[in-house]
Amino acid sequence: MSHSLIVMPDDTAKPILDAINGAKKSIRVKMFLFSDPALLDAVEKAQKRGIKVRVMLNPARRSGQSENEETTKKLKAAKVDVQHSNPEFDVTHEKSMVVDDETAFVHSLNWDTKNLTVTRDYAVVTQHGPEVKEIIECFEADWHRKPFKVDANSHLIWCNANGRDRVARFIDDAKHTLFVQNERYQDPIIIERFVRAKERGVKIHVLARPAHTLKIEKLIEGVGGLRIMDDVGIKIHKLKHLKLHGKILLADHARAIVGSINLTPGSFDSRRELAIEVHNEDVVERLTKVTHHDWENSHPQDLSDEGLMEDLEKHKIDGSEILAIEEDEDDHEHHKHNHKHK
Repeated sequence: MSHSLIVMPDDTAKPILDAINGAKKSIRVKMFLFSDPALLDAVEKAQKRGIKVRVMLNPARRSGQSENEETTKKLKAAKVDVQHSNPEFDVTHEKSMVVDDETAFVHSLNWDTKNLTVTRDYAVVTQHGPEVKEIIECFEADWHRKPFKVDANSHLIWCNANGRDRVARFIDDAKHTLFVQNERYQDPIIIERFVRAKERGVKIHVLARPAHTLKIEKLIEGVGGLRIMDDVGIKIHKLKHLKLHGKILLADHARAIVGSINLTPGSFDSRRELAIEVHNEDVVERLTKVTHHDWENSHPQDLSDEGLMEDLEKHKIDGSEILAIEEDEDDHEHHKHNHKHK
């Protein structure tokens, strides 16, 4: 099976640009956010040289915020065939590309300059026929607004279909170690699986974003999930020098899942998401090096009441009532004093 790994920001956009520039007949792109000028230019030039280019873009976030309008206008002006993603889903969060029906890219990263330069992100490149075929079939189904069948024989991990089951079984099969990087840990079934893995002796390292980065309406699930894992002794850290956007699970330094899926009910149940499981030695070896490097360059998260309040107050977020955290006045003033002198 032919797989390779792209790591951001280390590898830059070059592997993606090279694939676009080397296309001979067709390019299919499905993207949550597409705004990077270099990638946009490459796609437009591919169209001009006669490549059949189709681009499917998520029309808006759940909040209603639209971020792809300008790109859509530019693509249409360049005669690129572009349309909104399938309205069956609240959000299409999948980030994929297929070149010449032969090579597929499964991303955690958006085609946004930030995800190419300042966030930890990943993509797996596959030339494995059944996997490429599956991504093409899903693209065509979403493009033509038709059903896409996912079943026990599916090679890839799709939401809102087999995602939760595949991720849960992946965790259940871990024997010794789990390195996990994800923005959000909110799905109760997946949290339960991490707890069970810890209880059977799996050493788990979790990289997560701090509480203040969560939307206020997601504080309960997000903080609750992290604290449950912290309570049973799972190590929860945050990256020092990069923003975390990648979504990976690495088990026993032998197999990995890479893709767009946040560990949340919304991702599993109502979004179009895509991830890929790989066992390729080269991919796993590089992921092992990167995850160990990131762990060494991370801080433990303080998930105590005091630690959470300090993090939220520092960013002017009032989360005490939402999180049912009570502080007496002396403690509150003490934390404010400590914060001022750090």
